[in-house]
Amino acid sequence: MEEDGDVGEEYLFKIVLIGDSAVGKSNLLSRFARNEFDTNSKATIGVEFQTQVVEIEGKEVKAQIWDTAGQERFRAVTSAYYRGAVGALVVYDISRRSTFDGIKRWLEELATQNDGTVATMLVGNKCDLENIREVSVEEGKNLAEAEGLFFMETSALDTTNVQIAFETVIREIYDNISRKVLSSDSHKAELSANRVSLVNGAGSKQHQFNFSCCS
Repeated sequence: MEEDGDVGEEYLFKIVLIGDSAVGKSNLLSRFARNEFDTNSKATIGVEFQTQVVEIEGKEVKAQIWDTAGQERFRAVTSAYYRGAVGALVVYDISRRSTFDGIKRWLEELATQNDGTVATMLVGNKCDLENIREVSVEEGKNLAEAEGLFFMETSALDTTNVQIAFETVIREIYDNISRKVLSSDSHKAELSANRVSLVNGAGSKQHQFNFSCCS
């Protein structure tokens, strides 16, 4: 469905937001998609998603970003929720250590539910709460390096790094699919995002991002 004759391929990437309840996943999404923040945000029930358009190298890229409840009682949605995801933001609250301690479990679930590699960023949200911080920037960075993830601290409240966090994941997906197209004998990209390589250039190590509130 091309409304403009100059529009070529359209890219649609599914990205999931995961992490414990009340770490700010829904507000991160609303800040990115609508530049809104709800101080009275209620827990997400079931699944919600927003589609955001980003232009990369003159091409229109649509990111379909899914948000679901972090509470255990809603875990039954996970299989369908993760299916086809090519990107993930794994979110914790820097002022609640328990949400950081749960990150490895979320990463394990992501790996279990998706049989391919997913462009993944570790996000330490609520970095505006510096005065009650329980997780240091260094701890977040170290975990990201150990797991081979991108890392960024954000604040959905004051907008710190929200845009760049989402756009970094979207660009990583796009870059890897572009590389796959260039190296593929087929004429069409395999956009079924369980086959996206995360190798950057000739190396096998992902680029590391370390954006804290203070940087």
